[in-house]
Amino acid sequence: MNNAVYNFPLPQNEPILNYFKGSPERTLLEKELKKQSQTILEIPLIIGGKEIRTGNFGEIRLPHNHNKVIARYHKAGKAEVEMAIKAALEARKNWSDLAWTIRASILLKAAELLSIHYRSVINAATMLGQSKNIYQSEIDAVCEAIDFLKYNVGFAGRIYEMQPKSTYNQLNKMEYRALEGFVLAVSPFNFTSIASNLNMAPVMMGNTTLWKPASTAVLSNYHLMKVFMEAGLPDGVINFLPGQGSVIGNICLASKDLAGIHFTGSNVTFNGLWTQVSTNLSRYKSYPRLVGETGGKDFIFVHPSANIQDVCINAIRGAFEYQGQKCSAASRMYVPRSLWAGIKNGVYELAEDIKMGDVTDAANFMNAVIDEKSFDNIKSYIDFARNSNEAEIIAGGQCDKSTGYFIRPTVIATTNPRFKLMEEEIFGPVLCVYVYEDSKMEETLDLCDSTSPYGLTGAVFSTDRIAAAHMCEKLRYAAGNFYINDKPTGAIVGLQPFGGSRASGTNDKAGGEFNLLRWVNPRTIKETFVNPDDYRYPYMKQEE
Repeated sequence: MNNAVYNFPLPQNEPILNYFKGSPERTLLEKELKKQSQTILEIPLIIGGKEIRTGNFGEIRLPHNHNKVIARYHKAGKAEVEMAIKAALEARKNWSDLAWTIRASILLKAAELLSIHYRSVINAATMLGQSKNIYQSEIDAVCEAIDFLKYNVGFAGRIYEMQPKSTYNQLNKMEYRALEGFVLAVSPFNFTSIASNLNMAPVMMGNTTLWKPASTAVLSNYHLMKVFMEAGLPDGVINFLPGQGSVIGNICLASKDLAGIHFTGSNVTFNGLWTQVSTNLSRYKSYPRLVGETGGKDFIFVHPSANIQDVCINAIRGAFEYQGQKCSAASRMYVPRSLWAGIKNGVYELAEDIKMGDVTDAANFMNAVIDEKSFDNIKSYIDFARNSNEAEIIAGGQCDKSTGYFIRPTVIATTNPRFKLMEEEIFGPVLCVYVYEDSKMEETLDLCDSTSPYGLTGAVFSTDRIAAAHMCEKLRYAAGNFYINDKPTGAIVGLQPFGGSRASGTNDKAGGEFNLLRWVNPRTIKETFVNPDDYRYPYMKQEE
Protein backbone atom coordinates (compact mmCIF):
# COMPACT_ATOMS: atom_id res chain seq x y z
CA MET A 1 0.00 0.00 0.00
CA ASN A 2 1.34 3.41 -0.99
CA ASN A 3 0.76 5.89 1.83
CA ALA A 4 2.77 8.78 0.38
CA VAL A 5 1.25 12.25 0.57
CA TYR A 6 1.36 13.69 -2.93
CA ASN A 7 1.94 17.34 -3.72
CA PHE A 8 1.34 18.71 -7.21
CA PRO A 9 2.80 22.22 -7.39
CA LEU A 10 1.12 24.72 -9.67
CA PRO A 11 2.67 24.38 -13.13
CA GLN A 12 4.22 26.79 -15.56
CA ASN A 13 1.82 27.91 -18.26
CA GLU A 14 2.19 26.14 -21.60
CA PRO A 15 4.56 28.08 -23.91
CA ILE A 16 2.97 29.63 -27.00
CA LEU A 17 4.80 28.49 -30.12
CA ASN A 18 5.72 31.06 -32.77
CA TYR A 19 4.72 29.29 -36.00
CA PHE A 20 7.24 31.18 -38.09
CA LYS A 21 7.34 30.12 -41.71
CA GLY A 22 9.46 26.98 -42.04
CA SER A 23 9.41 26.20 -38.30
CA PRO A 24 8.73 22.57 -37.27
CA GLU A 25 5.38 23.50 -35.69
CA ARG A 26 4.30 25.44 -38.80
CA THR A 27 5.27 22.57 -41.10
CA LEU A 28 3.32 20.04 -39.02
CA LEU A 29 0.29 22.32 -38.83
CA GLU A 30 0.18 23.00 -42.56
CA LYS A 31 0.39 19.26 -43.22
CA GLU A 32 -2.46 18.58 -40.79
CA LEU A 33 -4.60 21.40 -42.23
CA LYS A 34 -4.23 19.87 -45.67
CA LYS A 35 -5.05 16.39 -44.36
CA GLN A 36 -8.18 17.46 -42.50
CA SER A 37 -9.33 19.66 -45.39
CA GLN A 38 -9.27 16.68 -47.74
CA THR A 39 -11.29 14.43 -45.44
CA ILE A 40 -14.97 14.30 -44.53
CA LEU A 41 -14.82 12.83 -41.04
CA GLU A 42 -17.75 10.84 -39.67
CA ILE A 43 -18.13 11.58 -35.95
CA PRO A 44 -20.04 9.16 -33.71
CA LEU A 45 -21.47 9.62 -30.26
CA ILE A 46 -19.30 8.11 -27.53
CA ILE A 47 -21.31 6.57 -24.70
CA GLY A 48 -19.78 4.33 -22.08
CA GLY A 49 -16.62 4.24 -24.17
CA LYS A 50 -18.45 2.86 -27.23
CA GLU A 51 -19.01 4.59 -30.55
CA ILE A 52 -22.72 4.96 -31.28
CA ARG A 53 -24.11 5.82 -34.71
CA THR A 54 -27.70 6.99 -35.00
CA GLY A 55 -27.86 7.78 -38.72
CA ASN A 56 -29.35 11.19 -37.92
CA PHE A 57 -26.61 13.46 -39.25
CA GLY A 58 -25.54 17.04 -38.78
CA GLU A 59 -22.93 18.72 -41.01
CA ILE A 60 -19.88 20.77 -40.15
CA ARG A 61 -19.01 23.33 -42.81
CA LEU A 62 -16.06 25.69 -42.91
CA PRO A 63 -17.29 29.13 -41.78
CA HIS A 64 -14.82 30.79 -44.18
CA ASN A 65 -15.90 28.53 -47.06
CA HIS A 66 -19.41 27.38 -46.27
CA ASN A 67 -19.79 25.27 -49.41
CA LYS A 68 -17.21 22.84 -48.05
CA VAL A 69 -18.33 20.08 -45.66
CA ILE A 70 -15.50 18.86 -43.44
CA ALA A 71 -17.35 16.47 -41.15
CA ARG A 72 -20.69 14.83 -40.45
CA TYR A 73 -21.72 13.91 -36.96
CA HIS A 74 -24.37 11.60 -35.57
CA LYS A 75 -26.98 13.29 -33.40
CA ALA A 76 -28.17 11.91 -30.08
CA GLY A 77 -31.85 11.13 -29.58
CA LYS A 78 -33.85 10.28 -26.49
CA ALA A 79 -32.59 6.68 -26.31
CA GLU A 80 -28.95 7.72 -26.55
CA VAL A 81 -29.29 10.40 -23.86
CA GLU A 82 -30.89 7.89 -21.49
CA MET A 83 -28.12 5.42 -22.32
CA ALA A 84 -25.51 8.09 -21.52
CA ILE A 85 -27.10 8.89 -18.15
CA LYS A 86 -26.98 5.22 -17.26
CA ALA A 87 -23.34 4.96 -18.36
CA ALA A 88 -22.34 8.03 -16.35
CA LEU A 89 -24.02 6.74 -13.20
CA GLU A 90 -22.42 3.31 -13.58
CA ALA A 91 -18.96 4.82 -14.10
CA ARG A 92 -19.34 7.25 -11.21
CA LYS A 93 -18.91 4.71 -8.40
CA ASN A 94 -15.46 3.51 -9.42
CA TRP A 95 -14.29 6.89 -10.68
CA SER A 96 -15.26 8.81 -7.54
CA ASP A 97 -13.71 6.12 -5.30
CA LEU A 98 -10.45 6.11 -7.27
CA ALA A 99 -7.43 7.69 -5.59
CA TRP A 100 -7.43 11.31 -6.67
CA THR A 101 -3.79 11.06 -7.71
CA ILE A 102 -4.77 8.50 -10.35
CA ARG A 103 -7.40 10.87 -11.69
CA ALA A 104 -4.71 13.54 -11.68
CA SER A 105 -2.32 11.38 -13.68
CA ILE A 106 -4.94 10.94 -16.42
CA LEU A 107 -5.42 14.70 -16.70
CA LEU A 108 -1.67 15.27 -16.77
CA LYS A 109 -1.23 12.67 -19.49
CA ALA A 110 -4.00 14.28 -21.55
CA ALA A 111 -2.15 17.60 -21.23
CA GLU A 112 1.11 16.09 -22.47
CA LEU A 113 -0.64 14.31 -25.33
CA LEU A 114 -2.08 17.64 -26.45
CA SER A 115 1.31 19.31 -26.17
CA ILE A 116 3.44 16.62 -27.80
CA HIS A 117 1.39 14.40 -30.12
CA TYR A 118 -1.86 16.20 -30.93
CA ARG A 119 -0.92 19.87 -31.02
CA SER A 120 -1.26 20.16 -34.79
CA VAL A 121 -4.40 17.97 -34.83
CA ILE A 122 -6.36 20.01 -32.30
CA ASN A 123 -5.09 23.28 -33.78
CA ALA A 124 -6.09 22.33 -37.32
CA ALA A 125 -9.53 21.12 -36.23
CA THR A 126 -10.16 24.36 -34.31
CA MET A 127 -8.89 26.54 -37.15
CA LEU A 128 -11.00 24.81 -39.79
CA GLY A 129 -14.16 24.08 -37.85
CA GLN A 130 -14.31 27.30 -35.82
CA SER A 131 -12.45 29.66 -38.22
CA LYS A 132 -9.60 30.69 -35.93
CA ASN A 133 -6.22 31.89 -37.13
CA ILE A 134 -3.04 30.15 -36.01
CA TYR A 135 -2.39 32.33 -32.96
CA GLN A 136 -5.96 32.35 -31.69
CA SER A 137 -6.15 28.58 -32.00
CA GLU A 138 -2.76 28.02 -30.37
CA ILE A 139 -3.56 30.09 -27.28
CA ASP A 140 -6.97 28.43 -26.94
CA ALA A 141 -7.13 24.85 -28.16
CA VAL A 142 -3.59 23.99 -27.08
CA CYS A 143 -2.17 26.31 -24.43
CA GLU A 144 -5.27 27.12 -22.40
CA ALA A 145 -6.59 23.57 -22.66
CA ILE A 146 -3.28 22.27 -21.31
CA ASP A 147 -3.18 24.92 -18.59
CA PHE A 148 -6.67 23.99 -17.38
CA LEU A 149 -5.72 20.32 -17.15
CA LYS A 150 -2.45 20.90 -15.31
CA TYR A 151 -3.60 23.69 -13.00
CA ASN A 152 -6.73 21.80 -12.01
CA VAL A 153 -4.54 19.03 -10.64
CA GLY A 154 -2.69 21.56 -8.48
CA PHE A 155 -5.92 23.26 -7.42
CA ALA A 156 -7.46 19.90 -6.47
CA GLY A 157 -4.48 19.18 -4.24
CA ARG A 158 -4.96 22.50 -2.45
CA ILE A 159 -8.62 21.69 -1.84
CA TYR A 160 -7.92 18.21 -0.49
CA GLU A 161 -5.29 19.71 1.84
CA MET A 162 -7.93 21.89 3.52
CA GLN A 163 -8.59 19.94 6.70
CA PRO A 164 -10.13 20.97 10.03
CA LYS A 165 -8.17 21.12 13.25
CA SER A 166 -8.22 18.10 15.55
CA THR A 167 -8.16 18.66 19.29
CA TYR A 168 -8.11 16.72 22.58
CA ASN A 169 -9.67 13.24 22.37
CA GLN A 170 -10.85 13.54 18.77
CA LEU A 171 -9.77 13.31 15.15
CA ASN A 172 -11.49 15.56 12.59
CA LYS A 173 -11.36 15.07 8.85
CA MET A 174 -12.95 16.60 5.77
CA GLU A 175 -13.90 14.30 2.93
CA TYR A 176 -14.48 15.91 -0.46
CA ARG A 177 -17.05 13.69 -2.14
CA ALA A 178 -18.04 13.85 -5.78
CA LEU A 179 -21.57 15.10 -6.37
CA GLU A 180 -24.30 12.46 -6.16
CA GLY A 181 -25.35 11.97 -9.76
CA PHE A 182 -24.04 13.22 -13.12
CA VAL A 183 -22.98 16.64 -14.41
CA LEU A 184 -24.32 18.05 -17.68
CA ALA A 185 -21.55 19.95 -19.49
CA VAL A 186 -22.82 22.35 -22.16
CA SER A 187 -19.93 23.85 -24.13
CA PRO A 188 -19.71 26.79 -26.57
CA PHE A 189 -18.23 27.05 -30.06
CA ASN A 190 -15.72 29.79 -29.40
CA PHE A 191 -13.18 28.13 -27.09
CA THR A 192 -12.00 24.55 -27.45
CA SER A 193 -10.27 24.89 -24.08
CA ILE A 194 -13.55 25.78 -22.37
CA ALA A 195 -15.16 22.67 -23.84
CA SER A 196 -12.37 20.63 -22.27
CA ASN A 197 -12.59 22.34 -18.90
CA LEU A 198 -16.36 22.16 -18.58
CA ASN A 199 -15.90 18.40 -18.45
CA MET A 200 -12.48 17.89 -16.93
CA ALA A 201 -12.91 20.22 -13.93
CA PRO A 202 -15.83 18.15 -12.54
CA VAL A 203 -14.10 14.95 -13.68
CA MET A 204 -10.94 15.84 -11.73
CA MET A 205 -13.05 15.97 -8.57
CA GLY A 206 -14.54 12.51 -9.15
CA ASN A 207 -17.67 13.35 -11.17
CA THR A 208 -18.89 11.93 -14.46
CA THR A 209 -20.40 14.02 -17.26
CA LEU A 210 -22.72 14.13 -20.22
CA TRP A 211 -21.12 16.45 -22.75
CA LYS A 212 -23.31 18.46 -25.10
CA PRO A 213 -20.83 20.20 -27.47
CA ALA A 214 -21.81 23.18 -29.62
CA SER A 215 -22.81 21.90 -33.06
CA THR A 216 -20.30 24.24 -34.71
CA ALA A 217 -17.41 22.90 -32.58
CA VAL A 218 -18.04 19.15 -32.78
CA LEU A 219 -14.91 18.55 -34.90
CA SER A 220 -12.34 19.85 -32.40
CA ASN A 221 -14.36 18.54 -29.45
CA TYR A 222 -14.37 15.02 -30.90
CA HIS A 223 -10.58 15.13 -31.19
CA LEU A 224 -10.43 16.23 -27.54
CA MET A 225 -12.60 13.29 -26.54
CA LYS A 226 -10.26 10.90 -28.31
CA VAL A 227 -7.28 12.41 -26.48
CA PHE A 228 -9.03 11.96 -23.12
CA MET A 229 -9.68 8.32 -23.94
CA GLU A 230 -6.08 7.74 -25.00
CA ALA A 231 -4.94 9.31 -21.73
CA GLY A 232 -6.74 6.52 -19.88
CA LEU A 233 -10.10 8.06 -19.02
CA PRO A 234 -12.36 5.10 -18.09
CA ASP A 235 -15.46 4.29 -20.12
CA GLY A 236 -18.50 6.35 -19.16
CA VAL A 237 -16.69 9.07 -17.23
CA ILE A 238 -17.35 11.49 -20.11
CA ASN A 239 -20.14 10.72 -22.57
CA PHE A 240 -19.93 12.66 -25.83
CA LEU A 241 -23.38 13.67 -27.09
CA PRO A 242 -23.61 15.95 -30.12
CA GLY A 243 -27.20 16.79 -30.93
CA GLN A 244 -30.07 19.16 -30.40
CA GLY A 245 -29.79 21.07 -27.15
CA SER A 246 -33.46 20.88 -26.27
CA VAL A 247 -33.58 17.09 -26.71
CA ILE A 248 -30.51 16.49 -24.55
CA GLY A 249 -31.36 19.17 -22.01
CA ASN A 250 -34.96 18.16 -21.42
CA ILE A 251 -34.04 14.55 -20.68
CA CYS A 252 -31.08 15.41 -18.46
CA LEU A 253 -32.96 18.06 -16.50
CA ALA A 254 -35.84 15.68 -15.88
CA SER A 255 -33.54 13.06 -14.33
CA LYS A 256 -33.54 12.70 -10.55
CA ASP A 257 -29.79 12.11 -10.81
CA LEU A 258 -28.88 15.52 -12.25
CA ALA A 259 -26.17 16.78 -9.88
CA GLY A 260 -24.98 19.86 -11.71
CA ILE A 261 -24.72 21.87 -14.90
CA HIS A 262 -21.42 23.31 -16.13
CA PHE A 263 -22.28 25.82 -18.82
CA THR A 264 -20.82 28.43 -21.12
CA GLY A 265 -23.12 30.09 -23.63
CA SER A 266 -25.87 32.63 -23.97
CA ASN A 267 -27.64 34.32 -21.11
CA VAL A 268 -31.01 33.29 -22.54
CA THR A 269 -30.07 29.61 -22.65
CA PHE A 270 -28.64 29.58 -19.13
CA ASN A 271 -31.72 31.36 -17.78
CA GLY A 272 -33.86 28.71 -19.44
CA LEU A 273 -31.84 25.90 -17.86
CA TRP A 274 -32.05 27.57 -14.45
CA THR A 275 -35.81 27.99 -14.76
CA GLN A 276 -36.24 24.37 -15.81
CA VAL A 277 -34.13 23.14 -12.91
CA SER A 278 -36.15 25.26 -10.50
CA THR A 279 -39.37 23.74 -11.82
CA ASN A 280 -37.96 20.24 -11.33
CA LEU A 281 -36.42 20.76 -7.87
CA SER A 282 -38.69 18.28 -6.12
CA ARG A 283 -37.45 15.50 -8.41
CA TYR A 284 -33.75 15.73 -7.63
CA LYS A 285 -31.79 13.83 -5.01
CA SER A 286 -30.04 17.08 -4.11
CA TYR A 287 -29.93 20.67 -5.27
CA PRO A 288 -28.02 20.70 -8.59
CA ARG A 289 -24.95 22.89 -8.76
CA LEU A 290 -25.46 25.49 -11.49
CA VAL A 291 -22.21 27.00 -12.75
CA GLY A 292 -22.42 29.23 -15.79
CA GLU A 293 -20.59 31.91 -17.74
CA THR A 294 -23.01 33.60 -20.08
CA GLY A 295 -21.53 36.57 -21.91
CA GLY A 296 -20.83 40.25 -21.60
CA LYS A 297 -21.03 43.75 -22.94
CA ASP A 298 -17.42 44.50 -22.20
CA PHE A 299 -16.07 48.02 -22.03
CA ILE A 300 -13.01 50.15 -22.49
CA PHE A 301 -13.09 53.42 -20.53
CA VAL A 302 -10.53 56.00 -21.58
CA HIS A 303 -9.31 58.65 -19.13
CA PRO A 304 -8.18 62.04 -20.53
CA SER A 305 -4.61 61.18 -19.50
CA ALA A 306 -4.51 57.95 -21.56
CA ASN A 307 -1.88 57.18 -24.18
CA ILE A 308 -3.67 57.28 -27.53
CA GLN A 309 -1.55 54.60 -29.21
CA ASP A 310 -2.09 52.20 -26.30
CA VAL A 311 -5.83 52.74 -26.51
CA CYS A 312 -6.02 52.21 -30.28
CA ILE A 313 -3.96 49.03 -30.42
CA ASN A 314 -5.73 47.45 -27.45
CA ALA A 315 -9.16 48.48 -28.69
CA ILE A 316 -8.47 46.81 -32.05
CA ARG A 317 -7.12 43.61 -30.51
CA GLY A 318 -9.71 43.54 -27.74
CA ALA A 319 -12.62 44.03 -30.11
CA PHE A 320 -11.57 42.14 -33.25
CA GLU A 321 -9.40 39.15 -32.32
CA TYR A 322 -11.35 36.05 -33.29
CA GLN A 323 -13.90 38.29 -34.98
CA GLY A 324 -15.10 39.60 -31.61
CA GLN A 325 -16.55 36.18 -30.78
CA LYS A 326 -15.28 36.16 -27.23
CA CYS A 327 -17.41 36.69 -24.15
CA SER A 328 -14.67 39.11 -23.07
CA ALA A 329 -14.38 41.05 -26.34
CA ALA A 330 -14.46 44.84 -26.15
CA SER A 331 -17.85 45.91 -27.44
CA ARG A 332 -18.34 49.45 -26.12
CA MET A 333 -15.84 52.24 -25.51
CA TYR A 334 -16.03 55.58 -23.70
CA VAL A 335 -13.64 58.25 -25.02
CA PRO A 336 -13.10 61.80 -23.74
CA ARG A 337 -13.72 64.58 -26.23
CA SER A 338 -10.14 65.79 -25.84
CA LEU A 339 -8.72 62.52 -27.21
CA TRP A 340 -11.41 61.60 -29.71
CA ALA A 341 -9.78 63.00 -32.86
CA GLY A 342 -6.57 61.05 -32.29
CA ILE A 343 -8.32 57.84 -31.26
CA LYS A 344 -10.79 58.09 -34.14
CA ASN A 345 -7.99 58.34 -36.70
CA GLY A 346 -5.98 55.63 -34.98
CA VAL A 347 -8.70 52.98 -34.82
CA TYR A 348 -9.79 53.81 -38.38
CA GLU A 349 -6.31 53.26 -39.80
CA LEU A 350 -5.76 50.04 -37.85
CA ALA A 351 -9.19 48.59 -38.60
CA GLU A 352 -8.92 49.32 -42.31
CA ASP A 353 -5.45 47.74 -42.37
CA ILE A 354 -6.69 44.39 -41.04
CA LYS A 355 -6.51 41.51 -43.50
CA MET A 356 -9.23 38.89 -43.34
CA GLY A 357 -9.99 35.65 -45.14
CA ASP A 358 -9.28 31.92 -45.05
CA VAL A 359 -7.54 30.52 -41.96
CA THR A 360 -4.92 28.77 -44.09
CA ASP A 361 -3.52 32.17 -45.11
CA ALA A 362 -1.34 33.14 -42.15
CA ALA A 363 -1.45 36.82 -43.16
CA ASN A 364 -5.11 37.06 -42.16
CA PHE A 365 -5.67 38.64 -38.74
CA MET A 366 -9.41 37.97 -38.94
CA ASN A 367 -11.46 35.17 -40.42
CA ALA A 368 -15.17 34.35 -40.66
CA VAL A 369 -17.87 34.49 -38.00
CA ILE A 370 -19.14 31.08 -37.01
CA ASP A 371 -22.32 30.60 -39.09
CA GLU A 372 -25.10 32.27 -41.08
CA LYS A 373 -27.31 32.88 -38.05
CA SER A 374 -24.51 34.76 -36.34
CA PHE A 375 -23.65 36.65 -39.54
CA ASP A 376 -27.25 37.80 -40.01
CA ASN A 377 -27.53 38.88 -36.37
CA ILE A 378 -24.32 40.93 -36.43
CA LYS A 379 -25.24 42.49 -39.77
CA SER A 380 -28.62 43.55 -38.34
CA TYR A 381 -26.84 45.65 -35.69
CA ILE A 382 -24.60 47.27 -38.29
CA ASP A 383 -27.63 48.02 -40.48
CA PHE A 384 -29.45 49.46 -37.47
CA ALA A 385 -26.56 51.85 -36.84
CA ARG A 386 -26.28 52.71 -40.53
CA ASN A 387 -29.93 53.78 -40.60
CA SER A 388 -29.84 55.68 -37.31
CA ASN A 389 -29.38 59.44 -36.92
CA GLU A 390 -27.65 58.73 -33.59
CA ALA A 391 -24.73 56.78 -35.06
CA GLU A 392 -21.92 57.00 -37.60
CA ILE A 393 -19.87 54.13 -39.01
CA ILE A 394 -16.23 55.14 -38.54
CA ALA A 395 -14.63 52.03 -40.04
CA GLY A 396 -15.76 48.80 -41.67
CA GLY A 397 -19.43 47.93 -41.96
CA GLN A 398 -19.06 45.68 -45.00
CA CYS A 399 -20.65 42.21 -44.77
CA ASP A 400 -20.33 39.41 -47.34
CA LYS A 401 -21.53 35.81 -46.99
CA SER A 402 -21.21 34.73 -50.62
CA THR A 403 -18.23 32.45 -49.88
CA GLY A 404 -17.78 32.63 -46.13
CA TYR A 405 -19.37 34.58 -43.27
CA PHE A 406 -17.12 37.63 -43.43
CA ILE A 407 -17.76 40.90 -41.60
CA ARG A 408 -15.19 43.67 -41.68
CA PRO A 409 -14.05 45.04 -38.31
CA THR A 410 -16.57 47.77 -37.62
CA VAL A 411 -16.22 50.84 -35.41
CA ILE A 412 -19.36 52.91 -34.80
CA ALA A 413 -19.64 56.21 -32.96
CA THR A 414 -22.90 57.14 -31.24
CA THR A 415 -24.20 60.28 -29.63
CA ASN A 416 -26.51 58.27 -27.35
CA PRO A 417 -24.81 56.51 -24.42
CA ARG A 418 -27.78 54.14 -24.23
CA PHE A 419 -27.82 53.39 -27.93
CA LYS A 420 -28.82 49.80 -28.72
CA LEU A 421 -25.25 48.88 -29.70
CA MET A 422 -23.97 50.18 -26.35
CA GLU A 423 -26.36 47.97 -24.38
CA GLU A 424 -26.84 44.63 -26.15
CA GLU A 425 -24.35 41.82 -26.65
CA ILE A 426 -23.55 41.47 -30.36
CA PHE A 427 -20.85 38.76 -30.27
CA GLY A 428 -19.13 39.93 -33.41
CA PRO A 429 -16.55 42.41 -34.73
CA VAL A 430 -18.43 45.58 -33.77
CA LEU A 431 -17.11 48.24 -31.38
CA CYS A 432 -19.47 51.10 -30.45
CA VAL A 433 -17.95 54.33 -29.11
CA TYR A 434 -19.54 57.06 -27.03
CA VAL A 435 -17.62 60.34 -26.79
CA TYR A 436 -18.07 62.07 -23.43
CA GLU A 437 -17.21 65.58 -22.32
CA ASP A 438 -14.06 65.62 -20.19
CA SER A 439 -15.90 67.52 -17.48
CA LYS A 440 -18.51 64.75 -17.23
CA MET A 441 -16.22 61.82 -16.52
CA GLU A 442 -17.93 60.92 -13.23
CA GLU A 443 -21.38 60.84 -14.82
CA THR A 444 -19.98 58.75 -17.67
CA LEU A 445 -18.47 56.26 -15.25
CA ASP A 446 -21.95 55.89 -13.76
CA LEU A 447 -23.31 55.32 -17.28
CA CYS A 448 -20.67 52.67 -17.93
CA ASP A 449 -21.61 50.88 -14.72
CA SER A 450 -25.36 51.00 -15.29
CA THR A 451 -25.84 50.74 -19.07
CA SER A 452 -25.33 47.00 -19.49
CA PRO A 453 -26.92 44.14 -17.54
CA TYR A 454 -23.63 42.24 -17.81
CA GLY A 455 -20.57 42.29 -15.58
CA LEU A 456 -17.86 40.22 -17.23
CA THR A 457 -14.78 42.20 -18.34
CA GLY A 458 -13.74 45.81 -18.62
CA ALA A 459 -10.63 47.93 -19.08
CA VAL A 460 -9.56 51.44 -18.19
CA PHE A 461 -6.72 53.41 -19.76
CA SER A 462 -4.94 56.16 -17.86
CA THR A 463 -1.39 57.34 -17.23
CA ASP A 464 -2.68 58.87 -13.98
CA ARG A 465 -2.45 55.96 -11.54
CA ILE A 466 -4.65 57.68 -8.95
CA ALA A 467 -7.34 58.19 -11.56
CA ALA A 468 -7.04 54.54 -12.61
CA ALA A 469 -7.53 53.45 -9.00
CA HIS A 470 -10.61 55.66 -8.74
CA MET A 471 -12.11 54.19 -11.91
CA CYS A 472 -11.33 50.69 -10.69
CA GLU A 473 -13.28 51.35 -7.50
CA LYS A 474 -16.13 53.14 -9.26
CA LEU A 475 -16.58 50.20 -11.66
CA ARG A 476 -16.18 47.56 -8.94
CA TYR A 477 -19.19 45.47 -9.94
CA ALA A 478 -19.13 46.27 -13.66
CA ALA A 479 -16.53 43.57 -14.41
CA GLY A 480 -15.40 40.33 -12.79
CA ASN A 481 -12.13 40.58 -14.72
CA PHE A 482 -10.83 44.14 -14.71
CA TYR A 483 -7.84 45.44 -16.67
CA ILE A 484 -5.75 48.58 -16.21
CA ASN A 485 -3.98 49.74 -19.38
CA ASP A 486 -4.68 46.48 -21.20
CA LYS A 487 -7.37 45.01 -23.44
CA PRO A 488 -10.25 43.26 -21.62
CA THR A 489 -9.46 39.86 -23.16
CA GLY A 490 -6.82 37.19 -22.74
CA ALA A 491 -7.23 35.92 -19.17
CA ILE A 492 -4.66 33.22 -18.43
CA VAL A 493 -5.35 30.13 -16.33
CA GLY A 494 -3.78 30.40 -12.89
CA LEU A 495 -2.99 34.10 -13.35
CA GLN A 496 -6.38 35.72 -13.94
CA PRO A 497 -9.19 33.34 -12.91
CA PHE A 498 -12.08 34.16 -15.23
CA GLY A 499 -15.75 34.98 -14.72
CA GLY A 500 -18.24 37.73 -14.07
CA SER A 501 -21.51 38.26 -12.24
CA ARG A 502 -24.71 40.17 -12.91
CA ALA A 503 -26.08 38.72 -16.18
CA SER A 504 -22.64 37.33 -17.01
CA GLY A 505 -23.01 34.24 -14.85
CA THR A 506 -22.27 32.75 -11.47
CA ASN A 507 -18.65 34.00 -11.35
CA ASP A 508 -17.17 30.71 -10.20
CA LYS A 509 -13.86 31.66 -11.81
CA ALA A 510 -12.59 29.04 -14.23
CA GLY A 511 -8.84 28.82 -13.88
CA GLY A 512 -8.86 28.88 -10.08
CA GLU A 513 -9.77 26.78 -7.04
CA PHE A 514 -13.21 28.39 -6.84
CA ASN A 515 -14.59 26.44 -9.77
CA LEU A 516 -13.35 23.05 -8.55
CA LEU A 517 -14.94 23.59 -5.14
CA ARG A 518 -18.33 23.63 -6.84
CA TRP A 519 -17.87 20.01 -7.94
CA VAL A 520 -17.41 18.49 -4.50
CA ASN A 521 -19.81 17.77 -1.66
CA PRO A 522 -17.83 18.01 1.61
CA ARG A 523 -18.41 15.63 4.51
CA THR A 524 -17.07 16.33 7.99
CA ILE A 525 -15.97 13.23 9.92
CA LYS A 526 -15.34 13.31 13.68
CA GLU A 527 -13.89 10.37 15.55
CA THR A 528 -13.93 10.34 19.39
CA PHE A 529 -11.32 8.17 21.10
CA VAL A 530 -12.59 7.85 24.68
CA ASN A 531 -16.25 8.40 25.57
CA PRO A 532 -17.55 9.81 28.90
CA ASP A 533 -18.70 7.28 31.49
CA ASP A 534 -21.72 9.30 32.67
CA TYR A 535 -24.45 11.21 30.85
CA ARG A 536 -24.41 13.97 33.51
CA TYR A 537 -22.18 17.02 33.35
CA PRO A 538 -19.33 16.87 35.91
CA TYR A 539 -20.63 19.78 38.04
CA MET A 540 -23.93 17.96 38.55
CA LYS A 541 -22.22 15.42 40.76
CA GLN A 542 -21.72 18.17 43.36
CA GLU A 543 -25.47 18.69 43.51
CA GLU A 544 -26.20 15.15 44.73
